[in-house]
Amino acid sequence: MALIAFLIVFPLVAGLVLFVVNNNQARNAIVVGAATITGVASVAMAFINLRSGPTYFEFSSVVVDYICLAITLLIGAVIIGYAVKYKHVFAGVLGVVQLVASVVFELVFAHGVHVANGLYFDSLSLIMALIIGTVGSGICVYAIGYMEDFQKHAEDEKDRRPFFFGIMFVFLSAMFVIVFSDNMSWLFTGWEVTTLCSFLLIGYTRTEEAIANAFRQIIMNIAGGIGFVGALYFCVLGMPEPTLSLHDFIAWGISNPEAVAIPLAALAFAGITKAAQMPFHTWLLGAMVAPTPTSALLHSSTMVKAGVFLLVKLAPVFMLSLYPQIMVVLVGGITFALASFMAISQSNAKRVLAYSTIANLGLIVACAGVGTQEAVWAAIFLIIFHAIAKSLLFLCVGTAEHHIGSRNIEDMDLLFERMPRLARLMMLGIMAMFIAPFGMLVSKWATLVSFVETNQVALIILLAFGSAATFMFWAKWMGKLAGIAGSPENIETTVHRSEWAATYLMAGLLAVHTLLLPLVSNYFVMPYLQGVYQTPTATLGNDILWITSILSAVVIVVLFGGLGPNFRKDTRKVDVYLAGVNVDNDRRAFQNAFSKQEVASSRNMYLDGLFGETSLRPIGEISTALIIVVGFAMSVFSSIGL
Repeated sequence: MALIAFLIVFPLVAGLVLFVVNNNQARNAIVVGAATITGVASVAMAFINLRSGPTYFEFSSVVVDYICLAITLLIGAVIIGYAVKYKHVFAGVLGVVQLVASVVFELVFAHGVHVANGLYFDSLSLIMALIIGTVGSGICVYAIGYMEDFQKHAEDEKDRRPFFFGIMFVFLSAMFVIVFSDNMSWLFTGWEVTTLCSFLLIGYTRTEEAIANAFRQIIMNIAGGIGFVGALYFCVLGMPEPTLSLHDFIAWGISNPEAVAIPLAALAFAGITKAAQMPFHTWLLGAMVAPTPTSALLHSSTMVKAGVFLLVKLAPVFMLSLYPQIMVVLVGGITFALASFMAISQSNAKRVLAYSTIANLGLIVACAGVGTQEAVWAAIFLIIFHAIAKSLLFLCVGTAEHHIGSRNIEDMDLLFERMPRLARLMMLGIMAMFIAPFGMLVSKWATLVSFVETNQVALIILLAFGSAATFMFWAKWMGKLAGIAGSPENIETTVHRSEWAATYLMAGLLAVHTLLLPLVSNYFVMPYLQGVYQTPTATLGNDILWITSILSAVVIVVLFGGLGPNFRKDTRKVDVYLAGVNVDNDRRAFQNAFSKQEVASSRNMYLDGLFGETSLRPIGEISTALIIVVGFAMSVFSSIGL
C-alpha cells in the first residue's frame, strides 16, 4: 500500500511545488526528477506484484473523506468562478448542480457508509499505473523543450509554464487515485480533478477559441459527473445493502444485474462522456487548440483512459444487463465507424489523431459492452497500444510543427529527409496503429473474434467498415512520409533533448510491448481475467503472438536500419529525376513532353463530400443520443418491473 500512497501523493506534491517555481533550470530539474521517480515507482509497483490476484487494503479514513469533500468544494468554486468570469451561464448552472449534489451526498448520505477496503490493485490497475507512470511522465519531460519553443512564439504573453507543469503533475496524481480507489467516492474525486485539469489545460492560451473549447469540455464532462453522482446516490439509497465499494457493486451486479441497471447505465453515461464518445466527442476535438503535450496527455495516458478504464471494470456486469449493454455497445460501435470515416476527410495531423483516438476509444467501449473475457482481453490490449502509439504520434507531430511550421499532412513532403529520425519514429507510430504484425491490428483481430463468438452481427459490420476507413486515413499519411523526392537539409538538429528523450521513450515502450506481446498477455492481462472470470482462455494463442512479435522485430530493424547515412556530412546530393528535364530542383519543376514547365507534386484525396464532418457528424450525434436516452429509460423500466 505504501507504493500506492506514494504514486498518489508524490506527483501531487511535485505539482504543487512546480506552481511556485519560476526559475527555468530549477523547474526543468524538478520535472525530470519527478517524472523519472514517478515512472520508476510505477514500474516497481507493476513488477513487484507481477501475476498477483486482486489485492484489497483495509484502509478507511475520515480525514481522506474530508479532504475529498474539500477538493469537491474547491473544484466547484473554480468552475463557478470561471463561469462567472466569462459569463457562461450554462456551465455555471451545471457546476452548481454538481456541487450541491456532491456536497449533500457526502455530508448526508455517504457519511454513514463504511468502505473497509478503500484502496486496491489488480492487474488492470497495474497496467493503467504503468501507462500513467511511463507514458504520462514521458509527456511531462517532452513538454520541457516544447513549452520553451511555445513560449518563444508568445513572447508578449506572461510565462505561465509553472501553472502548466503544476497542472500536468496534479493530473497524474488524480489518475492514480482513479485506478487504485475501491471507494467510489474517492474515485469520483479523482475523476472530477481530471475534468478540472483538462479544462485548465485546454484553456491555457486564454484565446477566445481556447476558452470556448475549454467550456465545451467542462459542460460535457460535468454532465457525466452528474451521472456519476446519481449512480452513487443509488448505491447508497437504492440497494438492499448500501455500499460505495466498486468491488461490492460489481459483485452485486453480477448476482443481480437487473437490480443495478439504473446505476450501471448512469456510470456508463459517465464513462461515455469521459471517453469522448458520440455525441460528446467534440470536446476532444476542441482540445486540439491546446499545446501538444496537453493533447498527448488527454488522448493517450490519462483523461480519456479514465472513461474506458471504468467501463472495462464494469464489463462483467454489462454482459448480464441487457439495456446498459446495448447502450454501450452501440454507442461504441457507431462512434468507431463514423469517427474513422470522418478522419479520412482531415488533412490536419492533430485532427486526424483526434478522430483516430475517438474511433479507437469507441472500439474499446464496444468491447467493454460485450463483456466477455475475449472482448475484455482485446479491450485491454487496445488500451495499451493506443496509449503508447498515440502519444508517440502526438509528440512527433508537435516537434514537426515547430520545425516545418505546419501540422498539415500535405506539408510533410520530404520529412523523411528533412527530419530522418523523427519521420521514422512517426512512421513507427502509424504502422503500430493499423498494419500487421503490430499489436493494434492483433487487438482488432481479437476484437473481431470476440464479436463473432457472441453473434454481434451489427458490431462485426461496424468493425469491418470502420477498419477499412482506418486503413485509408493512415495509409495516406504514411504515403506522404515515405514518398521521398529530393535531398534537402536536415533540420532536426535543433530539436530539444527533452523532446528526443520522450519520443525515444515512447518508441521504446512501443517496441518492447510489441516484441513481448505474449509475456504481457500471460503476466498482466490473463491474471486480470483470472480474477474476474475464474477460468479465462486467451483469445489468441501464444504461438500466434510470438510470430507477430518476431515479424514486428524485422519491420523495426528495416525501418531504423538505414538511419545512419543521413548524418554523414559527406553524403553526396544529386538532383531529383522528375521524369523530364529538370528546370528548378528546389521547386521540383521540370519540362514535360510538351516542352511546358510543370511542378511535380503529390496530394491526397480527402473526399470531404462523402466523409466530411457536416455529412456524418449529425448522423452520429442524433443516433447515439437517442440510443443513450432509450437505453437509460429501458434500464429504469426494467429495474422497477415495467
